[in-house]
Amino acid sequence: MEPRSRTCPVPSVDGAHEDTTPAGQDDGPVPQPPFGDDIDVSITERRWHRAMPNPAREVQRAVRAAMRELDVSGAVTVVLADDLTVRRLNHLHRGRNKPTNVLTFEYAPADYAPTDSGSGIWLWGGDIILAFATVEREARAAGRSVRNHMMHLLVHGVLHLSGYDHHHAGDARAMEMEESRILGRMGIPNPWKHRGGREGGAAR
Repeated sequence: MEPRSRTCPVPSVDGAHEDTTPAGQDDGPVPQPPFGDDIDVSITERRWHRAMPNPAREVQRAVRAAMRELDVSGAVTVVLADDLTVRRLNHLHRGRNKPTNVLTFEYAPADYAPTDSGSGIWLWGGDIILAFATVEREARAAGRSVRNHMMHLLVHGVLHLSGYDHHHAGDARAMEMEESRILGRMGIPNPWKHRGGREGGAAR
């Protein structure tokens, strides 16, 4: 598989922003999200169904909640995949031949579109791809459910698509606080509490 936003010249892969378009090469038109919210969920690894009831519904809940809290609108594709798929994408786009818990690929550039009321709305979007075995292993090590860890990673992905990052300590802390706030609104325990910041949380 390829991310829907793969022709975007500035992929965001678990927060790593890097220009992968070769110099002098025109990568074609940049895909743009349609107006309004479009959350597409694809489950390519059956073990997600065994880990929780109705994973597609949980994905929709997490992504919509994060978008609402961040006041953004656009198209998001979420793929609940396996480690092999994520490993291949990680190798292709980051040069890292190993799986990770979540990959995000953002559409670029985000655009501010006027509405009929005369105001406007930010249009953005991208792909969020999760690896089951890695997510399951991390959840078990952290003593939380696969479902709650998945919800955390989805919120983490939406934050990346919204411009949050964690390259520096201050940025990482701000991102962790937003994750905790949004998850708290959904009734999900703070994944960072008593875990020393990055341990057991989203990939850094």
